[in-house]
Amino acid sequence: MIHNSELILNPDGSLYHINLKPGQIANDIIFVGDQNRVEKITKHFDSIEFSTQKREFKTQTGIYKGKRITVMSTGIGPDNIDIVMNELDALVNIDLETRTVKNDLTSLNIVRIGTSGSLQADVPCDSFVMSQYGLGLDNMLRSYLIDSISEKEMEDAFIAQTNWDMRKGRPYVIKGSEKLAKVFESNQLFSGFTGTAGGFYGPQGRVLRLGIQDTELNKKMDSFEYQGIRMTNLEMETGAIYGLGKLLGHECLSLNAIIANRSTGAFSEDPYKAVDELIIYALDKLV
Repeated sequence: MIHNSELILNPDGSLYHINLKPGQIANDIIFVGDQNRVEKITKHFDSIEFSTQKREFKTQTGIYKGKRITVMSTGIGPDNIDIVMNELDALVNIDLETRTVKNDLTSLNIVRIGTSGSLQADVPCDSFVMSQYGLGLDNMLRSYLIDSISEKEMEDAFIAQTNWDMRKGRPYVIKGSEKLAKVFESNQLFSGFTGTAGGFYGPQGRVLRLGIQDTELNKKMDSFEYQGIRMTNLEMETGAIYGLGKLLGHECLSLNAIIANRSTGAFSEDPYKAVDELIIYALDKLV
């Protein structure tokens, strides 16, 4: 039995952070970072059956073209992904009354729709990236037993090519869902490694008033390549989603609208339009 201190429930029986009970989510789930983006997706739904919010975690479940879909905001960063992925899994794979793992496990389809900055000059603003691999720089996933799912040769190549400072922890590489990649693949999409940083400023090479450990980090990541696969973009969630998803048995894929190009210094003239177009693309692929 899982102790109360390990699996925390609200007085109404819902999961502590995400405020959800079993049955309130669909098998197909869309993640967004921004809580205000949830309704930018569900406004396209035919109907909405359920809505809740606690902190930055907003969830709506409804029907789009006959398919039941849940849209959920995760907030920013790998720490929030740790909360969301574990609590979503608990909803479908743990009996919350007996606090025991179910015999028959459910696999969810989880698609992230996010915004990101490109690391390559030829991956322009307003384009879409499908993350073939999540390359985690954040260390959160190292709290779990990931040796059986991580791509060690790719990790070693990244460490060597970037002269990575191991005091920051060992980067990890996790492959996205091949099943979902086949659903979403299109010549509209770029693909490659998506870097997942543990912060927005220093961890992504931005300098305001503080000096950073590696001022050449972005250039090193720009040039990283392994067997023809290169770094496409940098954000804060994909690697954590891929890792926890694979450990828990869920299919996960990350799609990003590129709103900035770190290589050229460009920023999208209409980032909201790019995100809206990616939303429609993703919804129609799901159904």
